[in-house]
Amino acid sequence: MFTSHDGLCSIGELAERAGVTVKAVRFYSDRGLLPEASRSAGGHRRYGPEALGRLRLVRSLRALGLPVREVHRIVDEEEDGADSVLEDAVAGQLRELGSQLQALRWREAALRLVQECPPEDRADRLRLIGAVTAPPSTAPLARFWRAWLPPRMPARATAAFLEAAVPEPPADPRPAQVLAFARLNALVTRPCTGAERPQPAAHKGAGARESAVLYAGLAQAYELAGTQLRRGRAPRAGEELDSFVDAYARTNGSRDTADFRRVLVGQLSVDPRIDTYWELVAEVITPSGGPPEPTPGSAHDWLFAALEAQATGAA
Repeated sequence: MFTSHDGLCSIGELAERAGVTVKAVRFYSDRGLLPEASRSAGGHRRYGPEALGRLRLVRSLRALGLPVREVHRIVDEEEDGADSVLEDAVAGQLRELGSQLQALRWREAALRLVQECPPEDRADRLRLIGAVTAPPSTAPLARFWRAWLPPRMPARATAAFLEAAVPEPPADPRPAQVLAFARLNALVTRPCTGAERPQPAAHKGAGARESAVLYAGLAQAYELAGTQLRRGRAPRAGEELDSFVDAYARTNGSRDTADFRRVLVGQLSVDPRIDTYWELVAEVITPSGGPPEPTPGSAHDWLFAALEAQATGAA
């Protein structure tokens, strides 16, 4: 309770009790966050006892980085006994802070990348990392794959493939991961020269249903092969290879026979290669000091090697 005869206090007394400046109290008052109880005969602001608690709440919310408009909504709802606006505002601030922290970690790793590289490589490193936002966006990678995939492929099948093919940048990257992601970005955004090889033969003539069947089957086969890759197993015939071949057979309306497998080897052997993409993806997603994480690319190579060995042995 204030000590004045009317139970009110001046702007100076309120600021002193709340531990803020008079300028801050005036700022909050002018924006409607701290209503005045009255004005003195001389025109000076006077505040009631409830102003101290409200001012402390405003100060705490502002210390958390919440914008004035959010603080206004929160203190108004606080008076009504509800707190959903506060929960939403805090959650939003946490998301924003997480994005800022990720950006800072990427910038730190990028600076270390430049600092640790030989002087003759710095210009190239700066060019690569300068083309990537912080935190980095995966949109260029997704656009690359959307152009590469069959145009009639259903949205759900496309989304499932993109989830596997587009790596999420690590929240706390090593300099090598920053470099790998920057090189990925450069790879997918470089201008087309007209000399690129065509898309895989499996895309030709594939309708919407066939495309979905193919990539759903390949995803299953890649997952099975990934398990073998993590165990360090050499390519071999088995459930993984059967699933791989079955995806192509169903897409073509064919049966999985020895002849079909020999024909498939020939088709896959001339498909365009994007090994560099998958090697960079492995660098981005592999934890420090661990073995390379399997990717759709490395799984495909494992399965093709198993298919080729089987077809050659059966010839």
